[in-house]
Amino acid sequence: QVHLVESGGGSVQAGGSLRLACAGARYIYCMAWFRQAPGKEREGVAGIYPGGTETYYADSVKGRFTISRDNANDTLYLQMNNLKFEDTAMYYCAAGPGSACVQRLQAAPYNYWGQGIQVTVSS
Repeated sequence: QVHLVESGGGSVQAGGSLRLACAGARYIYCMAWFRQAPGKEREGVAGIYPGGTETYYADSVKGRFTISRDNANDTLYLQMNNLKFEDTAMYYCAAGPGSACVQRLQAAPYNYWGQGIQVTVSS
């Protein structure tokens, strides 16, 4: 069983930064961050392979967000810079088998999900 717990969310003005963390991100799993805004579909934000050497991003966050992992401490991170109002959402970390990484930011392959954490960006 995998227990994922997000932290680091909060409120920030547009242009600001936040770093999310997800405890419980075991090194054997493909890990990703997803988000869901009220009234919108859940969308994949960023993913990272188990070894941490390959990452991928949604076009909407490329160049602004960085996903990373500390496998020694089972922790996943999402550094979010130059935040925009449209980044406001509940953010979730997710863990899945290696095949989840092959499918990039499709939610279905991910078996385990955190409870989510709110990120609010004011314009």
